[in-house]
Amino acid sequence: MVVGSTAASRLGTAASEKDAKALEFLEEMTRNADKVQEKVLADILTRNADAEYLKRYQLGGATDRRTFKLKIPVITYEDIKCDIQRIVHGDKSPIFSSYPVSELITSSGTSGGERKLIPTVKDEWDRRQSIISLLMPIMKRYVPDLDKGKALYFYFIQSETKTPGGLEVRTILTSFHKSDHFKNRPYNPYTQITSPNEAILCPDSFQSMYTQMLCGLYERRLVLRIGAVMASGLLRAIRFLQLNYEELAHDLKTGTLNSKISDPTLRGCMLNRVKPDPELAEFIINECSKQNWEGIITRIWPNVKYLDAIITGAMAQYIPMLEFYGGGLPIACPMYGATECYFGLNLTPMCKPSEVSYTIFPNMAYFEFLPYEPSSSRSTHDPIPEPVDLSSVEVDKEYEIVVTTYSGLYRYRVGDILRVTGFYNSAPQFRFVRRENVLLSIDTEKTDEVELQKAIENASQYLNEFGTSVIEYTSYVNTKTIPGHYVIYLELMVKDGTANPPKDSVLSHCCLMLENSLNSVYRKYRHEEKIGPLEVRVVKNGTFEELMDHAISRGVTINQYKVPKCVNFTPILELLESRVVSVHFSPALPQWTPERQW
Repeated sequence: MVVGSTAASRLGTAASEKDAKALEFLEEMTRNADKVQEKVLADILTRNADAEYLKRYQLGGATDRRTFKLKIPVITYEDIKCDIQRIVHGDKSPIFSSYPVSELITSSGTSGGERKLIPTVKDEWDRRQSIISLLMPIMKRYVPDLDKGKALYFYFIQSETKTPGGLEVRTILTSFHKSDHFKNRPYNPYTQITSPNEAILCPDSFQSMYTQMLCGLYERRLVLRIGAVMASGLLRAIRFLQLNYEELAHDLKTGTLNSKISDPTLRGCMLNRVKPDPELAEFIINECSKQNWEGIITRIWPNVKYLDAIITGAMAQYIPMLEFYGGGLPIACPMYGATECYFGLNLTPMCKPSEVSYTIFPNMAYFEFLPYEPSSSRSTHDPIPEPVDLSSVEVDKEYEIVVTTYSGLYRYRVGDILRVTGFYNSAPQFRFVRRENVLLSIDTEKTDEVELQKAIENASQYLNEFGTSVIEYTSYVNTKTIPGHYVIYLELMVKDGTANPPKDSVLSHCCLMLENSLNSVYRKYRHEEKIGPLEVRVVKNGTFEELMDHAISRGVTINQYKVPKCVNFTPILELLESRVVSVHFSPALPQWTPERQW
């Protein structure tokens, strides 16, 4: 075997010539990050020189950084929404890119819940694949013999729509799994998965999950790693097993296939795979019928070396449950990306969850970083600070990432807040901190404080009909249930002191009203069972005064104190829990119809 000497510098010795080339590419990109960035910007502006957007700001064909920053403004989605609507309705002129738009990628939503539509071009997956191809060469440095088995990854697609102009609208993961990069991927012993393409590409979530789980059980001794894109998705798979293990065991025992698997392509594929295995069926029944599910992953899949899922940002709340079900298995969090573009990799993927940092790959897009100031600490009239280049960020400071992409986003604020943790060669490393202005999040939905306040106001108007008003509220995300759900703590006042508090039916309907006031992405995920029913916990009168007293005892002055609208500090949660007088859940699904943004 030929092993690259340069690639061995900081990542260790590569296992093969192919891996050595991949690690050498990584070294080269990070060693000359600023020069790579300069070239990337020039390439983007050259290839998109005919774009209407660039002509609008009179860039005049310039490709240097100075002119670009002088001419092109820093923007948000709202600033280009009208241009995107032109694309939606069939305008094929080169609005953002000289290349034709191939599809629109839909995000999980803004913090207000509206889904963003991001135009992309045909060669974008070639670029993203270049970073995906580095995942395994890096992982092999930390986990040996991954070619001796398979991965059980729970992958799913979502339903697609078409714009009036005929463009496909789909999520980034649906786009990837329907691309030739995935469907026609070459054989690689290190990236074999248990799920057939037919299971992953089935749009029905139950059929897809059922058959992927069934395949994973059949090959349980071959499974060396288990994962999903998000930590929440991996936990949903465990919950699915809890709810459906008897039906799965029946199929394992008899070699038949559940009649609920009705998709003809998927059913035909699975009928060629199922076979009777009574011993395995009995094992699954014995393990899954036990009351204690601690370490269930290692009990069923005994050769698993690690779990793989995003556990940063809002997903960090699921780490304790993954550790519980995983029996202490390490959790790898290898890549950082977004709808707009992929950003970088975790070069130490087996590190502790609290230590995950991503190295930005300077060839993926042109990156700038906006020094971050919380919205509460600045006036709406204050000008935004000037973004700095990738090579100019400072360790321990927080920034909002701004991207200029090959597909035609220019100085676009993604909304992710990152903290610089160091550098790999000359490329900065970042820890994902949060999404700007997001208060609550279970999966990839985003609920901000303004939206929650509006929901509380709507619920309060309803309670007024029953002689009750909302004195104060706060919230938190309960991830001890699968799926997780929102919890709202309410302190109520009955206007007539002699009257009885509202009945359970009234407060349950109040839960439903709160849900109906939240954004369409939240309501969609409720229908898809990615989020559980909203819960209201009514607390004793005077509880929020006690919260203020607790804050003052820890050094906060009365003038500084503001009731937190979301809490995760254990002593505060314990205080709230000790004052709960009644608990109520939403009795039905909120209203939702598939959204059309055009």
